[in-house]
Amino acid sequence: MITYEYPFNERIRTLLRLEDLYEKFVFFLHQEHPQHHHVALSTIFEMLEVAGRADLKSDLLQELERQKQMLLGFKANPNVLSERLDEVLAEIDRSSAALMASQGKTGQNVRDNEWLMSIRGRTIIPGGACEFDLPSYYAWQHRSPQQRYDDISGWFAPLAPLFDAIGMVLRLLRESGKTTTTIAQAGSFQQMLQGKVYQMLRLTIDESLGAIPEMSANKYMLWVRFTLQDGDMKPKPFESDIPFELTLCNF
Repeated sequence: MITYEYPFNERIRTLLRLEDLYEKFVFFLHQEHPQHHHVALSTIFEMLEVAGRADLKSDLLQELERQKQMLLGFKANPNVLSERLDEVLAEIDRSSAALMASQGKTGQNVRDNEWLMSIRGRTIIPGGACEFDLPSYYAWQHRSPQQRYDDISGWFAPLAPLFDAIGMVLRLLRESGKTTTTIAQAGSFQQMLQGKVYQMLRLTIDESLGAIPEMSANKYMLWVRFTLQDGDMKPKPFESDIPFELTLCNF
């Protein structure tokens, strides 16, 4: 099964982009080749571009507090596992406390590092980070894998609370949805939303079908159109009925 996600607003779109960059960063950080660590470092620069919104930190803190207050309302519900609820509340408290303790603008430690900024300025140029452009960076790439790992981890460390909070918020959002199984007749599906506001759509489909969903939505209606890719990777309509799982998520 393969799951596709569609954000309903710019706020969730930004969080999903940062989550995607973080997963990419973690993968390449834990490799050993200098080229892998180059991608990990470049990904930090991409994170700073996406996370540049000054209100992202306050947005996350407000959302975590809102989720905490909502979950506290379930304390007296006998149908709720109290141990599990306490675990989630403790996780929210840890994420909030760490994010609140982080000082300054997101990624300011990287922006204040002239050497890193010189690398960032060259990486936006195609082929701009060659050894003759940045000999000191080329020398750093010849350090041991552990040294490079420690350096990159240290540069990323002030960003970690932000990404922990993003992961917590997205996890709560994904768990908020109720999944239904439905069928797209002749590769097409529509559903009236009747004005109800959602944050994210999650669609799960059997990967072996080869169907690719193209999704769009507003506050009134949701559209899903499935396509196939031919040998030239050009999309063409999927004309058979397609079973899939649909989850509409909202805080």
